[in-house]
Amino acid sequence: MIALDLSRLLSRAGRGTPTGIDRVELAYAEHLIRGGKPYCFTALTASGRLGLLQGRAGVKFVATIGAAWRGTGDAKAYDARARQIARQARLTLLAGGERPLVNQLRDATGDATYLLVSHHHLERRGVIARLKERTAARFVCLVHDLIPMEFPEYAKPGQAEHHRKRIETAAELADAFIVNSSLTRDQLQPHLDQIASAAPVLVAPFGADLPRPYPDEPAALTRPYFVYVSTIEARKNHLLLLNIWRQMSAELGPSAPLLVLIGQRGWETENVIDMLERCPGLRETVIEYNQLPDREMVRLLRGAQAMLLPSFAEGFGFPLIEALQFGVPALCSDIPALRETGMGVPEFFDPIDGIGWRSAILDYTAPQSPRRAAQLERLSRWHPPRWEQHFTMVDRLLAEIAETGLVQDAPGSRALM
Repeated sequence: MIALDLSRLLSRAGRGTPTGIDRVELAYAEHLIRGGKPYCFTALTASGRLGLLQGRAGVKFVATIGAAWRGTGDAKAYDARARQIARQARLTLLAGGERPLVNQLRDATGDATYLLVSHHHLERRGVIARLKERTAARFVCLVHDLIPMEFPEYAKPGQAEHHRKRIETAAELADAFIVNSSLTRDQLQPHLDQIASAAPVLVAPFGADLPRPYPDEPAALTRPYFVYVSTIEARKNHLLLLNIWRQMSAELGPSAPLLVLIGQRGWETENVIDMLERCPGLRETVIEYNQLPDREMVRLLRGAQAMLLPSFAEGFGFPLIEALQFGVPALCSDIPALRETGMGVPEFFDPIDGIGWRSAILDYTAPQSPRRAAQLERLSRWHPPRWEQHFTMVDRLLAEIAETGLVQDAPGSRALM
């Protein structure tokens, strides 16, 4: 019995554009629904305990929020329906308390696993410890990144310590870990070594599940353009691109390419927002979409000259594999996560090398760009990571820890169930 925590998805109902972590939790939920193995959905209640999400409600919610994000049918109607289901689910969770979940996991006769694939409430050690104590369930945790600890300057105030508590909870209580890259594994391992945790760490890259475009879909834009898919926040380095585009607009006028920004506005980005809203030189060359269903995003993505990823830090880089999946070249920051995910296909630049980025953007704008042609040649030999491969590895890990019958119940120790 796998108990997948859907706390993050429930909290994201009504958000038109999912983040990478949202996509991961959705993919896990859909995998369990399709898989035919015993599972249930759980979520944190308003009283601070883990409760059982009713089976039909959980399945309906997953299908509805997936349809809203992917843009299949009336996305706004699905979005409203997802909010309604989420509200009802939270009321039901609160009314039911933790006993239904505890009973269900106990009835799994020693074969129960609590699976948390977001960082939602991971800092609340007592919640997870209580569930393990009451049910003898194993705890498997997916760690996406350690960016708030490694780069606190790009996080909200206090977020570094908040994330440290998450990692400490995971290190102390998790019986196994899933990570998205070797980089994340290498950053996590010292925290496990510090308490002599023997929990295995599985490196399993994520897949991409964007909808395929309609066969005869017209081009999204007639003018050459570049796309950046990302929440607008400091570490994503939007300011570099906006300064480049302001300069190109002044020098090239109508001949300058367009920049399409897809993503919600985040925190502490006043300088970026000021440029987007008040800079005259960007009004004709920068297009911003804060909420866009996946199908519309794909339509824009597949016609772009390249995906731009100038961020200072990443744990994986979803937009990179999404671009490469549709045969779109990428220009990326020269950082470890994007090099690992890109597997030698993109071009890489220092994230503060404005001259290098500008030169590449202008070259990729040209109809017969040799650099773009060279990347397309590399891309023709690239094979995208797939969710099927990810879940084959994850299912194997879950089966292996079930066979061992081991549960980590204290830092540095292992106990038989």
